[in-house]
Amino acid sequence: MFSITLSAQYWQQEANYTMDIDMNVEAHQYKGKQTLVYTNNSPDELTKVFYHLYFNAFQPGSMMDVRNLTLPDADGRVGDRISNLKQDEIGYIKVKTLTMDGQPVTFDHVGTILEVTLPKGIKPNTSVTFEMTWDAQVPLQIRRSGRDSKEGIEFSMTQWYPKMCEYDIEGWHANPYIGREFHGIWGDFDVTIHIDRDYIVAGSGYLQNPETIGYGYEKKGQKVNRPSGEKLSWNFKAPNVHDFAWAADPDYVQTTAQVPGGPLLRFFYEKDIETKTNWENLPEYTIKAFEYIEPRFGDYPWKEYAIIQGGDGGMEYAMATLITGKRNMRSLIGVTVHEVMHSWYQMILGTNEALYAWMDEGFTTYATNETMNAILDLKQDNPNAGSYRGYKYVVEQGLEEPLTTHADHFATNTAYGIASYSKGAVFLHQLSYVVGQDVLDRSMLRYYDEWKFKHPTPRDFKRVVERESGLELDWYFEHFVQHTTSIDYSIEGIETTSGGTAIQLKRVDRMPMPLDVVVTLNDGSQMTYNIPLRIMRGAKKVQSTDSTNGFKVAQDWPWTNPDYTLTVPFSKDKIESVEIDPTGRMADLNKDNNVFPRKPKEDKE
Repeated sequence: MFSITLSAQYWQQEANYTMDIDMNVEAHQYKGKQTLVYTNNSPDELTKVFYHLYFNAFQPGSMMDVRNLTLPDADGRVGDRISNLKQDEIGYIKVKTLTMDGQPVTFDHVGTILEVTLPKGIKPNTSVTFEMTWDAQVPLQIRRSGRDSKEGIEFSMTQWYPKMCEYDIEGWHANPYIGREFHGIWGDFDVTIHIDRDYIVAGSGYLQNPETIGYGYEKKGQKVNRPSGEKLSWNFKAPNVHDFAWAADPDYVQTTAQVPGGPLLRFFYEKDIETKTNWENLPEYTIKAFEYIEPRFGDYPWKEYAIIQGGDGGMEYAMATLITGKRNMRSLIGVTVHEVMHSWYQMILGTNEALYAWMDEGFTTYATNETMNAILDLKQDNPNAGSYRGYKYVVEQGLEEPLTTHADHFATNTAYGIASYSKGAVFLHQLSYVVGQDVLDRSMLRYYDEWKFKHPTPRDFKRVVERESGLELDWYFEHFVQHTTSIDYSIEGIETTSGGTAIQLKRVDRMPMPLDVVVTLNDGSQMTYNIPLRIMRGAKKVQSTDSTNGFKVAQDWPWTNPDYTLTVPFSKDKIESVEIDPTGRMADLNKDNNVFPRKPKEDKE
């Protein structure tokens, strides 16, 4: 188990699970046994604990059901489907017995949370052992987990076990499950699944007993002399993870691919006319993705990773992902890369994604866009342009909410999705405009090295970038994360002065930003003038992405001042054009006024 150096400033809990699951595939039910060794590394004595019981969300009248019935733009995969579940289609987890160090505890099922009152407190820096048994029914596949998916996968087993809620410096996070984000405790998992012998099981971790179940995990799906008996027992171990997922289907085939110097990749899917060709080609692109991602964002720390057909779209888990498989090639590669990238932003850098979904989905989206551009050789100048369009849309529709909004509390799915994915990606790409792409790249690696296998917050990421850049960035987080102030800068005009030409600039909207102003002369030469904000206490250094000809840092701009004059040593008649941020990395919502002379507007008739 990964050890944590504890301090007054940072600590995290530890939860090691041993679980034994006996499946009744015909009834879609199972019985579970769990031994949980829980270590309280906090400075607090804990008198209560809480478990997530995610499957209880899939019952008519649950909070997840009501939430989707009352949202103005409910997830189409959910809608009113939970309300219409029959008794044999609902999900549930019913805890039967629970003890702590052999003593019975008092517990109560409250929706998707098990509330537990302890017979004695768990003191700081001590460990206790919880023993639990439970009964469960796998719901009809609706959101992420369940049975009989749209593509015919029998069991997509995610959020399937009683999972200890996270307790951190902000206290307990016993959030009811409504279908959004997660927060988990690092630990080791040892999971044994007893299931009918016809089923192939794929999941997190390393299969411990391929020889005893007679399944050739190293033989690309070839079935070898499987032992007799009604059920086989699949044993997986996953070290230093904060979740465990698995899937099972009689028709799974497996292929493998080795990332040079990296993990072994396992692909599980149902081979048919809709999947055969694309899934046979997928390993090549997944290898390319790992080879691009690791030098740029950090080394993948485990020896295996599984891509499993299942679920209702794409969802990341420790050492594995479940994705729908009947897609065109571009879509299949895209969803795989996105979920692979979550191994970094959530499975290794384990932010509380319920509180900071943008640090999970947004960072993943940014890295996915960059990776797809590289491995598909798309040659896009701005691979994140789609994220900028999404951000602009939510602002123009009046739906934007701050990135600090808890994932469960957004008023619309649109606001949640675009904030978490699109604006989160814009946050990073725009940050490269503020500090420079080279500095951002170094910051991403430093962030990984300093915070891997921990629970970083926005403050932690900010401090990494500040140390790497030497700049003060409070203002950027305050405006772009904590509020919804937007950006609009304008070139108001240019006029001849005794020293050359004065370029009149204006901050039209509220959010201040440093500017790159590119002056193009009639001979085609260019000069980039970087205007830092005074509040930054410095300026970015020249980057290859900022200019091809020249780069000069101008006088800083006090954020309180709406107007600024940039004087350049060229006569007005030698200037062909002036443009703010031709790279498009600044999320300026009105680019029409970023160029002088103004470009004529297209006739819409």
